Amino acid sequence: MIENLSFEKPLYVLAPLAGFTDLPLRSVVKKFGADLTVSEMLSSNALAHGSQKTLKMLEKSPFEDPYSVQIAGNDVDIVKQAVEILNEQEGIDIIDLNCGCPVPKVVGHGSGSSLLLNLPLMGEIIQTIKATSNKKLTSVKIRLGFEEKNHIEIAKVVEDSGADFLAVHGRTRAGKFKAPVDYDAIAEIKEAVSIPVIANGDIDSYEKAKWVLEHTGADGVMIGRGAVGAPWIFHQLRNGEANVDLALKHEIIMEHFDKMIEFYGAYGAILFRKHAHTYTKGYRGASALRNQVNTISDVTEFRDILDEFFSKAELA
Repeated sequence: MIENLSFEKPLYVLAPLAGFTDLPLRSVVKKFGADLTVSEMLSSNALAHGSQKTLKMLEKSPFEDPYSVQIAGNDVDIVKQAVEILNEQEGIDIIDLNCGCPVPKVVGHGSGSSLLLNLPLMGEIIQTIKATSNKKLTSVKIRLGFEEKNHIEIAKVVEDSGADFLAVHGRTRAGKFKAPVDYDAIAEIKEAVSIPVIANGDIDSYEKAKWVLEHTGADGVMIGRGAVGAPWIFHQLRNGEANVDLALKHEIIMEHFDKMIEFYGAYGAILFRKHAHTYTKGYRGASALRNQVNTISDVTEFRDILDEFFSKAELA
């Protein structure tokens, strides 16, 4: 097992989330309590063809240890080429195959949750990653099925194909992100396989995370949307704290802003607007602050306004 990654106690994982779980956010959650971070989903096709934009997305923070890179693909040879590219990259501990993304563009290419319609192909791709990779572990992210649930069958193929662990989003592809999450089905997968299982889906609070761990018997929780605007959820889980001090929230928000500037340059301030909107929810003066930052691109001015707001923040 990877140093710093043990399934002996619950694992707290940041889920890959396109447009949000970039290096700055990953470095913040890692510093403040996450056990494992995963890159945004990368196209194996783009990797195999040497896309510079995709290679840039592989960059990781020094805090990210261990680090997982998630790939999507439906062609065995292309996936093999993508893994060979990743083999040349230092600092990657895990290659994760996405078999859960429900987005039409991804599904239309036969990747993501489309693989749930062709389990022999899914199994062959997992075996190819396992055989080609020089990284320590291979993992898979799945859903409960495509239209209907066949979660036990899917999980057993993942296990039999040599994956070291799996993450389960507790909906079918048809359920997108709206249907209720079936935590009972995640518990059934945990019972059916001997590899570690990470539970995912609608885990949006400290209390919910604790409940999901207990209810499913899973070896960890993977949190995506629940960490956007509240990355301190990992601090809470690591330290067993139901409440978070406002001063700590302030510190984490400023750290996130600084990392955005460090990674993206001045453009990071513009990109941070969406985060400022989320972070200020529920505070007095939030809409005025949002209007203000929507027109500011100067880094120092943006930072000062944000810093002042959270140093005096009061709940509405």
